[in-house]
Amino acid sequence: MVDITHKKNSLRIATAQAIVKVGSQATIEAIYNKKVPKGDVFEMSKAAGLLGVKKTPELLPDCHPLPIEFTGIEYKIIGLEIQIKCTVKTIYKTGVEVEAMHAASVVALNMYDMLKPIDKQISIEQIKLLSKTGGKSNAPKIQISIQGAVIVCSDSISKGDGEDKAGKALCALLEQQGVSISNYDVISDDKHGIQERAKTLTNAGVQLIIFCGGTGVSPRDNTPDAIIPLLDKQLPGVEEVMRAYGQERTSFSMFSRSVAGLIGESLVLSLPGSTKGATESLEAVFPNILHVFEVNKGKKH
Repeated sequence: MVDITHKKNSLRIATAQAIVKVGSQATIEAIYNKKVPKGDVFEMSKAAGLLGVKKTPELLPDCHPLPIEFTGIEYKIIGLEIQIKCTVKTIYKTGVEVEAMHAASVVALNMYDMLKPIDKQISIEQIKLLSKTGGKSNAPKIQISIQGAVIVCSDSISKGDGEDKAGKALCALLEQQGVSISNYDVISDDKHGIQERAKTLTNAGVQLIIFCGGTGVSPRDNTPDAIIPLLDKQLPGVEEVMRAYGQERTSFSMFSRSVAGLIGESLVLSLPGSTKGATESLEAVFPNILHVFEVNKGKKH
């Protein structure tokens, strides 16, 4: 199975279609009038489709077991064709398009099984995905160029004792998201120095400024205390998402004092100093957090 532990839960919806084509109008009338010997074709096929959704990960080895929170099965008859439409919903880390297609397939097969005693010309056609939403397909598409800066706050690394890995990992992730890195530096975890760097970068018009390190509870963890007084607007929702995402992966995330907010039109984030903590915090809010720049852009027009 593909590793999806890094993904975030989101509303996932998929709709799939299958078409059952019968040989005569008499078959359609038998379905309508519930005269098919094996029973009510629509209701029994719907029940089969519901089972098909639930059984998908048991039959397809790479499909993850996931919570199915809605399955809807609809029918539409056009001439001698019965159009089957299956919609599946979940709030989870991966999509449900295979589940929807499997449901449509099972509904169609059950129809075939029920109708074959009265019609020898039945065919199953056009099993396909009609639509899917959620996950990457719903990520915002930012139409503006974003300039970013990563500032590592570490007394030891700034003195040459050790190598920065977290800041470089953040730069790589940002560049993958289309953010251009204009500034990367390592400074000591000094409140005054952090504030001066934040002011310099915001005055220069850098839109995304990330401070990495100094978010813990030790006496020298000063980054949040330096950043918060400068914020015009704090974004507690962003902070909650980062901590919740991290807490699902390590219980020590509860001690993080990560900060998010706006200084003028610049988005400022203060993230943990560990490579894993920093990158997971960024993964928790990207790319959706970039929507703030579209909002600010709209306010100026």
